[in-house]
Amino acid sequence: MHNGNLSSTERGVLELVKVIPQLREAKQIERISKGYSLDHKFKIAVSGQGNVLLRIFPYRDIDSKQKEVHVLEALKQMGVLCSTPLGIGRLDENNGYMILNYLEGEDASEVLPSMSEQQQHSIGLQAGAELKRIHRLPVEKQGESWYVRKSKKHRRYVDQYKACPVVMERDQPILNFIEDHLEWMKERPDGFQHDDFHPANLVVNNGELAGVIDFNRADQGDPVHEFLKLGLFAAKVSTPYSIGQIQGYFDGREPDEGFWNMYSLYMAMALVSSVVWIQNVKPEETDQMMMKIEQVREDHDDFRRLIPKWYTVYR
Repeated sequence: MHNGNLSSTERGVLELVKVIPQLREAKQIERISKGYSLDHKFKIAVSGQGNVLLRIFPYRDIDSKQKEVHVLEALKQMGVLCSTPLGIGRLDENNGYMILNYLEGEDASEVLPSMSEQQQHSIGLQAGAELKRIHRLPVEKQGESWYVRKSKKHRRYVDQYKACPVVMERDQPILNFIEDHLEWMKERPDGFQHDDFHPANLVVNNGELAGVIDFNRADQGDPVHEFLKLGLFAAKVSTPYSIGQIQGYFDGREPDEGFWNMYSLYMAMALVSSVVWIQNVKPEETDQMMMKIEQVREDHDDFRRLIPKWYTVYR
């Protein structure tokens, strides 16, 4: 979008951001409206620099944004395909800003379905290997174990779930499955998590994985927890990709029974939390979420099977 075609809001943003030293030569601006983030995101063309990504956020979030910058800097040093932070600071009285280099390419969730199954699987293998590299980022030891933290969080969600106006039909078998297997989380690894790893947060360029974006939800926990987005979102977008992500994480090999135990437990827990989350955050999308949940239940035969049906489709 060129300067002459800007809305008055975007033209105002373009003038506003020129107070940022790195953006003094900004000449084009394009709003990015995808995703659930509350940040305002803009793709900005800067003379002599090419494209950068500007995120504008409430200044009260500056501490968490500083942590995100440190995470990205550390991941870049480890060779992870992610954005390079170019600057962070205060924009005005109420807002802060973060500048990242812009990863050129397309949203993987949009381009995967048009690729061959072999290409989709290849992108999955690359993504799984990248996720494994991301998980090597060192973290501080928490005061409470992953088992304790996650069990508490789940029980809070169950309490909220039971108060929801919309719940899953015949939900008791799922709630029982979780309660009966919470102890599987004991002694599990407790490492760095991207915590929103799925195709919509991957960039593909010329048929290759170009990078991973949106580390703003980064957290800590069991690495297997990272895979639950496959069942809820990615398998529907691309089954070959989803199979590839798992195999890529395990260096091209099949995961063991322990992986599937944890995957199915976290998947079941995610169904409960998703019912709560969608009604609190995007109630207008409740019907779509409930359809996704029904698909997961079908894939796992209400968790009588631990390996989802979609994983065995191409076997």
